[in-house]
This record gives sequence, structure tokens and C-alpha cells, in this order.
Amino acid sequence: MKSNAETILEAIEDLHNQEQIVTRETLSQLTGFKLSIVDDRLSHLVDSGQIIRVQRGVFIPTPKHRPSRIMSKMVLPDGTVKIEIGDDQILTLTPREARNLGNLMVAEAMQYANIEMGHHMAILQSEVSGQVRKLSKQVGDLLDIGKQGELL
Repeated sequence: MKSNAETILEAIEDLHNQEQIVTRETLSQLTGFKLSIVDDRLSHLVDSGQIIRVQRGVFIPTPKHRPSRIMSKMVLPDGTVKIEIGDDQILTLTPREARNLGNLMVAEAMQYANIEMGHHMAILQSEVSGQVRKLSKQVGDLLDIGKQGELL
């Protein structure tokens, strides 16, 4: 049976791998643990070096991968594809190999597209919420003015 700390660490890693912001509230909802338990386990995980507090209330797992390297792709006139990874890795692929590699990577491409769409939707949602608050305030102000007119 997993400990609460292990359950919370797994949730943090899963959310982070999906490029979601990890907060104590999100973890509480995801795991079903009370905020007091989440807070206690987050403190333990920070103290043990398993997670990093990037700002107040936002956490990421301690990185386990080496830093990403620069990558580039070139398509040559004959259809050959060259993929450079970092300073020392170069893949030279036939057109068929390039298509097969693309087929193997389609799940990651879909996940990337979904992550980007989620980020854009969060931005739009924030903008719409701001506009709704502004409109609500304006309507409230107009209603207050109307009520004052009725009193006169």
C-alpha cells in the first residue's frame, strides 16, 4: 500500500508531465486528501528534495532528466531528412524512415497539441471571466443609478 507522500508525489509527477500547474488545492481534489494532509506531505516532500516549491503554493517534481537539447530538422532536396540533436547527434533518414519516425511520434504530437490547446483555453477563460466581471460591475452600477432615479 502506498503512503500518502507517495500518492501525492505521483499526482505531482502526473500533473507536471501533462504541463499542468500543481497546487495544493489541485492535489487535494485529485487525491481526495484533506488540505492539512496535503500541506504536511508537501512540506515533507520539499524537505526531502523530491519536489521543488517554484512559488507560493505551486510545486514541481525535482527534475530527473538532463536538460533538453536543441533539435533541428532539415529536409534535403532528394527527400532525405536530417535531424540534429544537440551538438553531437545527427540522424540521416530516408523519406520512408522519416514517415515511420513521424508515425511513432504521433502520440507525443497529439499530447503537445492538447497541452497547447489547454493553455490557450485557460488564457481565453481568464479573459472571458475578466470581461464578465467588468460587465457585471457595469450592470450593477446601472441598476444602482436606476434605483437612485426611482427614489427621486
